[in-house]
Amino acid sequence: MPPAPRPATAARWRAMAPRDLPDIIDIAAQVHPAYPEGEAVFAERLALCPAGCLVLEGADDGLHGYVLSHPWRSAAPPALDMALGALPVRPDCWYLHDIALLPRARGRGAAGAALAHLATLAARSGLDRVVLVATGSAATYWVRAGFTVLDEPAAAGILATYDPAARLMTRGI
Repeated sequence: MPPAPRPATAARWRAMAPRDLPDIIDIAAQVHPAYPEGEAVFAERLALCPAGCLVLEGADDGLHGYVLSHPWRSAAPPALDMALGALPVRPDCWYLHDIALLPRARGRGAAGAALAHLATLAARSGLDRVVLVATGSAATYWVRAGFTVLDEPAAAGILATYDPAARLMTRGI
């Protein structure tokens, strides 16, 4: 695994560990209350792709955020709160399942550092893009981060498990 990226803050990204799951569940409830997922979803992502799972650790005050990501197929993003079972044999993208930052960690470069790390993971896996589902009003943030809407009619039903405004988005690396 490449070295964990360093945001422009006192916090640093590090590999996620099973002991982090209770704090991650708490952060998810604070940051994404409209999109609840069970602990089993977080634990499975970590087990399937540890390299794609990070936590943002503060210098002395616990976790400030997390990232869940893994190789996947862009035409079939996972539904909300869905177990994967296994990673695809032939993925076509690196899928950013979730990034959550507590308010004290925002605006300090942490998200950009995480995205750069995911791009590196994708490239090392022979993949040329990162794909995500933007929920609520988050699409405007992702457009500023270089993502564009990916028109994938087959994904419409899956996107509806998130919310009516959910958009499948992609960014080349």
